[in-house]
Amino acid sequence: MLSVDAAIDLIIARALPVGACERVSLMEADGRVLCEDLAARFPLPPFANSAVDGYAVRFSDLVPDQLTSLPVLGRVEAGAGAQALEIGAAARVFTGAPMPPGADTVFMQEDVTLEGDHVILPSGLKRGANMRPAGEDIEADQIALRKGARLRPQDVAFAAALGAHELNVAQRLRVGVFSTGNELAAPGTERSGAQIYDSNRFMLLAMLRRLGCAPHDLGVLRDDTAHLAGALKAAAGEHDLLLTSGGVSTGEADYVKSALEQIGSLTFWRMAIKPGRPVAMGVIDGTPFVGLPGNPVASFVTFAYVVRPLALALMGADVARFQPLPVRAAFSYKKKAGRREFVRVSLMPGADGVLEARKFPREGAGLLSSLTQSDGLVELREDVTRVEPGQSVGFLGYAALD
Repeated sequence: MLSVDAAIDLIIARALPVGACERVSLMEADGRVLCEDLAARFPLPPFANSAVDGYAVRFSDLVPDQLTSLPVLGRVEAGAGAQALEIGAAARVFTGAPMPPGADTVFMQEDVTLEGDHVILPSGLKRGANMRPAGEDIEADQIALRKGARLRPQDVAFAAALGAHELNVAQRLRVGVFSTGNELAAPGTERSGAQIYDSNRFMLLAMLRRLGCAPHDLGVLRDDTAHLAGALKAAAGEHDLLLTSGGVSTGEADYVKSALEQIGSLTFWRMAIKPGRPVAMGVIDGTPFVGLPGNPVASFVTFAYVVRPLALALMGADVARFQPLPVRAAFSYKKKAGRREFVRVSLMPGADGVLEARKFPREGAGLLSSLTQSDGLVELREDVTRVEPGQSVGFLGYAALD
């Protein structure tokens, strides 16, 4: 069985960006993948300005280790121009206001005393205090956002501060999503006594939207190899990526793997991961295909570790490995060596206030409640065979998997 890291390495090595780029407004840029570097056309801030409400002075006018009294001979508000500061004088300034030429230090208004038209300044302030120099954030011509970045709200804000109103981003990835199985009924319809309502398809569609993809709901495919093969082949020509859930195990009633082998090529079939061992990846007429397990928790986990990096790579995004955060285990657990396992946990403060990971009381891979009633996953790597209370373990919150 392929290890998790080997599968991700394979995906990153083979998956090349598909589709073109397009310019979108900043309002539409969140979550999209940047197609080109964004350089600063000017320094940010573009001019030296005051970081506080107070009084701007020349540091050289201050009396060392004594109070300094200076006449207030100017007033500068944010958005207004500033006249040069006279030698031996102070100017009233407000947060964001440009520094008067010649001024290099600002005293906070709460630290000074006014006596008529003079301001009394305490000693001890350093040169340049409470002033933001031009280019403090970024200098002109420096790269602000790099190609391949998956844009976040703070990235959009940075682009806006640099005057960009549009960004060149990858077109949304067209992803076709099927569920498979005669046992599945669509929510909102009547189900027979032997059926369950399809949940995986809706989970996968939602996860793809959060990735910035354009998912297409292709419904449920019945358990028939020829039917599956025909539907997958037809969908391959209209999508950049295909996903199915269910039917990839080794049972006689699992048809997806055999259908894929008829119409495409199989890259890998099983991974050393729990939950989620039966996961298939292949290619159908040049379109990547991933067959996820039918159990919801297994489908959720393998989406995060297979589909997510694949979709990001196909959009030209930088694929960063998950970095679990260390927390303290409040549970015991045994596992096999050579397999990566994921335990559903909730975070709670222990008696000493340190966050502890508390295991969900049941382990079934079909328990959707284990995803809704927990905070994330503890990742137990291949070399771990046992966890004891008090041990440090790696925690991945569900928000980190988006």
